[in-house]
Amino acid sequence: MQLDPVTLEILATKLAAAAEEMGFALQRSGRTLYVKETEDFGTGLTDLRGKIFAYPNGVGVTGFIDLDCRTTIEAVGALQPGDVIVTNHPFLSGGLATHLPDIHLMKPIFHDGRIVCYGWTFVHSADVGGRVPSSISPSNSEIYQEGLMIPPVKLVRQGELNLDVLAFIRANCRTAEENVGDIKAMLAALSVGERRVARIIGQHGVDVFTAATADVIAYSAAKARAAYRSIPDGTYEFWDYLDDELVSPVPVRIRAALTVRDGLLHLDFTGTDPQIAAAFNMPTAGTRHTWLSLRIAKYALTRDRTVPLNSGIFDPLTVTIPSGSLLNPGFPAAVGVRHATGNRIIELVNGLLAKAVPDYMPAGSGGIIIPVVFAEPEDETGRRNVIVVEPMTGGTGARLGADGADGRETSTGNMANNPLETVETSAAITVLHYTLRPDSGGPGCWRGGVGLELTFAPRRSGTQVLGRGMDRIRFQPWGLAGGLAGAAAQTILNRGRQDERQLGRIDVVELSADDTITILTPGGGGYGDPFEREPERVLRDVQRGMVSCEAAREDYGVVLQGGTIDLAATLALRAELRQARPPVAKTDGLAFDFGTNRVAWESVFDDALMNRIVAAILALSPGARRTARRRLFQPIADLLQPAGPIDAAALRRVVPLVQRMLAELEQNGETSASQAA
Repeated sequence: MQLDPVTLEILATKLAAAAEEMGFALQRSGRTLYVKETEDFGTGLTDLRGKIFAYPNGVGVTGFIDLDCRTTIEAVGALQPGDVIVTNHPFLSGGLATHLPDIHLMKPIFHDGRIVCYGWTFVHSADVGGRVPSSISPSNSEIYQEGLMIPPVKLVRQGELNLDVLAFIRANCRTAEENVGDIKAMLAALSVGERRVARIIGQHGVDVFTAATADVIAYSAAKARAAYRSIPDGTYEFWDYLDDELVSPVPVRIRAALTVRDGLLHLDFTGTDPQIAAAFNMPTAGTRHTWLSLRIAKYALTRDRTVPLNSGIFDPLTVTIPSGSLLNPGFPAAVGVRHATGNRIIELVNGLLAKAVPDYMPAGSGGIIIPVVFAEPEDETGRRNVIVVEPMTGGTGARLGADGADGRETSTGNMANNPLETVETSAAITVLHYTLRPDSGGPGCWRGGVGLELTFAPRRSGTQVLGRGMDRIRFQPWGLAGGLAGAAAQTILNRGRQDERQLGRIDVVELSADDTITILTPGGGGYGDPFEREPERVLRDVQRGMVSCEAAREDYGVVLQGGTIDLAATLALRAELRQARPPVAKTDGLAFDFGTNRVAWESVFDDALMNRIVAAILALSPGARRTARRRLFQPIADLLQPAGPIDAAALRRVVPLVQRMLAELEQNGETSASQAA
């Protein structure tokens, strides 16, 4: 059945409204800051294949439209009215859950004895057990360390809550009451969705409803493909890096090629590093996945704002993801900090699209989301208070004709700031500064958005701070079309005191009551030549505190005297600075500024060498890959400082040894790896 356009438009709006009402019900009845303030949750309706056909426009995480619920549905077998499935298992859910704190619920919605669709919701839980408070640590090496794993099972059977499952959840987390409160809010949201579907069927009939679940997806697919036709046909290549895997100072590379043919897209992630011995692996089950396709969706929705939010947006997209790679790891890989990798994928796809449509795409964004976790010492009952202080983000990249957004990252969702009054009443914490970070946005004709500064102090000694997803400390957000890279991130203990210390990427830091910790997030890259920025705009940035007087002079060539522009001195200084400036390096004819550390690294470990290394390691058995990678990079591991500059000259002295070992590995394969072990 194909609905007429008017009926389809009406049904698409009603279905989206149902999904959105589910989201508001969840937010208003949730227990934790994750739900009430941050909005780290999702709601929607899926068809019988487990594909989302209705998704909210304005509440919850905006990017999880391409999740696939089919594996979870099939895992539990026959379903009855009133059943609800629960899972948080990344591997047994087929990548529906991508780390253990994300608890997903699914409810079959029946009409006249048959399932017509499913309600879906997820919440990021404050804690699901594991070796650290909040369950997520980048230094975890396997998923068993990350907390309670819930395979797809029935949380509710025919309307009766399965108290045994709930007991397991309570017994395996540090915030049991909060978790159960959020789960009950999720159940309430599913009931809202069930009632709204029943109302729509009552108004339009079940046949029209069933047709709408298919037609609205096909409609989005057609509109999305039309938007993708604005991308010139061709193949584009790009890669980006995680700073390191924390347990080793060696950078982690994600690489992809985008092939475009008449609005059909293919992403090939061949060349991406193998899975690593840390928690940055991304479990996708080797299929198209929401973390891989999010920037693609944003492109379509920016080109055509009338596209309904559903899985059809991705139907023109196919993917290739090598098995055993960072983006398709094998069990029991640790996956807790997969959002750091997800953010890097978003910037990677942004780079691919920038090569295809440079006048339309922005420079690199801050590219991070850091849920800064604050874990108080145990009280007399052994209970720990664990909260997220803020979901810290960077600034967005500038684009042709517009500066980046300051202190706002739009890549993975619309998660909101936590009000400081709520934070300080929820834990023994004093927030000293929460503000925009001057001089962090990449200079350009259009300035990159500035990052954030958060400084706080515990009121109790023994408090732990966890920085999940920290990145861009070594590799800066890239500038585009002559714009410069944004400032790198920093983490500082006791900033401005004699005992100040740079912490770099942190796992867990224990603080005393007289300590402070400061987190500085990166700014977005600039777009266009900074010497072409209007001096009046630079002056306004200085007046607003986004740019210092020193940076106005050094980065933009603007001379300020007594709060006004000295135009003659500005013209002279800009001419002088242009003369002294080195030529801009270009990639495929487009000027990128990747920052000094990436340039230094790639002057030694270029694309060709890295492709050989990745291919040689992935050709081994899974058990031999980690050993082979560690052996290949051992000669350079001691030369790399986690947060310091990369010394290209030192790397060049040892790279011949790396190349010899690589040649042996390529020739002898498994034998070389086993001998190394």
